Amino acid sequence: MEKRGGKRSGLKGAGKISRRSSSGIGKSSDDKKPISNPNSKRSSRRDAVEEEKDKKPFKKFEKKPFEKKKFDRSFKIGDKKEARTVTSKPRFKDESSGEERVRRPRLKGAPSEGRHAPTSKKRTESEVHETRLNKYIATSGICSRREADKLISEGMITINGEVITQLGTKVMPGDEVRYAGEKLVFERYIYVLLNKPKDFITTVEDPQGRRTVMELVNNHISERIYPVGRLDKNTTGLLLLTNDGDLAKKLTHPSHGVRKIYHVHTDKPLSKSEMKKLAEDGVELEDGLAKFDAIAYVGDGENKKEIGVELHSGKNRIVRRMFEALEYKVTKLDRVSFAGLTKKGILRGKFRHLNEREIGMLKMIK
Repeated sequence: MEKRGGKRSGLKGAGKISRRSSSGIGKSSDDKKPISNPNSKRSSRRDAVEEEKDKKPFKKFEKKPFEKKKFDRSFKIGDKKEARTVTSKPRFKDESSGEERVRRPRLKGAPSEGRHAPTSKKRTESEVHETRLNKYIATSGICSRREADKLISEGMITINGEVITQLGTKVMPGDEVRYAGEKLVFERYIYVLLNKPKDFITTVEDPQGRRTVMELVNNHISERIYPVGRLDKNTTGLLLLTNDGDLAKKLTHPSHGVRKIYHVHTDKPLSKSEMKKLAEDGVELEDGLAKFDAIAYVGDGENKKEIGVELHSGKNRIVRRMFEALEYKVTKLDRVSFAGLTKKGILRGKFRHLNEREIGMLKMIK
């Protein structure tokens, strides 16, 4: 029985030779072309492609130089030529000269002559700083807003020489506001948190010439501020200074219950029974009964001479007097927290400004 390959081509093993023709086996020495089956469609297409390559050799692509388009410079508007279409530029009538001018596109940079610079949509300085009259008076430091409304109603305030009695009047920049003939100066609100050192008096001025807390901030703050509350000369810790009269009054009034935390050092260990008496039973003082809102030993409680106390009373020397009523002497007293504010990151004798979040927290106290 004959093989299938020999039957198709008439040669034995022709199928094998055609399969190995791609590797060079079966090529003739004359033309070096592979031996292929003339009846195959694939071989006929390959031969046709090779013949086409011999006729059309590969030509390298040549890049043509760039040619600029030439325009007819003699062309004028109104000429009827189909080669070029010209559209007239938009024009406008100049109000100053009355002539028609070409409207040119706006370019970046300084505005050209005869054209006004675009106005900003931002609010001007006068619009931003207009202030209600009662706020202006309170910020100047002479009284609170409620008291300022009374002064306005009584006709004690003048703006640019005119007596003002209507509440809600606004003061514009440049206006001159006077009270009893004295010119009032508007100041922005300043909130300063000071870590008070020892041997400084909590007052604005001292007739005896002693050092005050204002000496620690006056060289850095030009606005007129004053301390909120009071700390003794030997007491250290947090002290708030501001020119916001309404906030200062709210923080110092006992009805608002502003809490303060102190770190107390005593001359002898404090017993738990006396600790309970200070917090629960209370201590009778000259101005009434007083007690702490909370009391505990500092740290792990091994040192019974260091106590932490919390209270909201604003009476003068209240902490020292309560311990002295139980025959304890306070050797060191430091306020570590006031109205939720702490002295973290503030060195002794240094201060920092409150941020917006802290100011908002103080104003939300009811």
